[in-house]
Amino acid sequence: MSDNRPVAKPGIDDIAIYVPGKSSVPRGVQLYKLSSNESPIGPSQSAINAYAQSAGHLESYPDGSATALREAIGDVHALNPDNIICGNGSDELLALLANAYLGPGDEAIYSEYGFLVYRIAILAAGATPVVAPETGYCANVDAILQRVNAKTRLIYLANPNNPTGTYLPINEVRRLHGALPKNVLLVLDAAYAEYVRQNDYEAGIELVSASENVVMTRTFSKIFGLAALRIGWAYGPTRLIDTINRIRGPFNVNAAALAAATSAIRDRDHIERSIAHNNLWLEKTRKALMALGLEVTPSIGNFLLVHFPPVEGKTAEEANRYLTARGYVLRGVGGYGLPNALRMSIGSEQANLGVISALGEFLGSDN
Repeated sequence: MSDNRPVAKPGIDDIAIYVPGKSSVPRGVQLYKLSSNESPIGPSQSAINAYAQSAGHLESYPDGSATALREAIGDVHALNPDNIICGNGSDELLALLANAYLGPGDEAIYSEYGFLVYRIAILAAGATPVVAPETGYCANVDAILQRVNAKTRLIYLANPNNPTGTYLPINEVRRLHGALPKNVLLVLDAAYAEYVRQNDYEAGIELVSASENVVMTRTFSKIFGLAALRIGWAYGPTRLIDTINRIRGPFNVNAAALAAATSAIRDRDHIERSIAHNNLWLEKTRKALMALGLEVTPSIGNFLLVHFPPVEGKTAEEANRYLTARGYVLRGVGGYGLPNALRMSIGSEQANLGVISALGEFLGSDN
């Protein structure tokens, strides 16, 4: 019997709706939101000023080519603005890449604990997602390469990865790229690149510049503190950028986001303050949580993946409830296949110390 209603194309109904980090606590309790890897420093004053100035021109469409922002990004990173495209968050660009290069019968690969948006983008394009197992909560190049076949068209690699905080050194990324067929697109999602200080890490700019099948995506949602404005960018080969420009919306980034981001990327003092805060509290918090007997995956992002023992009364789910009741909202990561872990964004000093204290009470209590 035929369905007399519109039916979505195959794959759409297989998508699990993305669930953002929680942001609510019991009434009367102060909220410390540590569930979405947002900046505890917030945006720079120059970005706020630029945002406010844009309010006087709400009747006008934004620059559909994001010219000023692309030029600012190009200036800061020494890139050709013609090879840069801006989007409504890097999420939009990740989806546009899938829409442009994937279709029914194609496969795309991502690692076991990769960003949930990858699977959504792949299925929405009508392609088949393929998961490569990780080793020690880190992407495994050999496992990815073992899954490459004639149907493979695209690989998503978050580096550093969310929610684990782990990364692949650039020599491993280059090894992955060097073994790929030329028609397979490698997407390097470098949303947390600004936080990284490891000598063996590169976001991917050099690899993109020397290749025809690599693209790097970045975001203003994390270190720049502009998550509310939804603004991201990508750097890629000329032909790829031309392709994505053909299918993106004509005014896909709003004027306020363009103005704020153009100022934010040039505010080096604000970026350095954000890095210094994260460097201090990432390590302090990791050591304090480990001192409580918890396993913490080493991270180079602005968050920590905290593992709880599967012991009744001390599980991640119970810890999450305990913390939420006290105003500390962390991210459950059961949707990533990590039911015994919580992801904690690095917050303000007060928030970080509060979580450490509350978890000490939770682990020491007879729940």
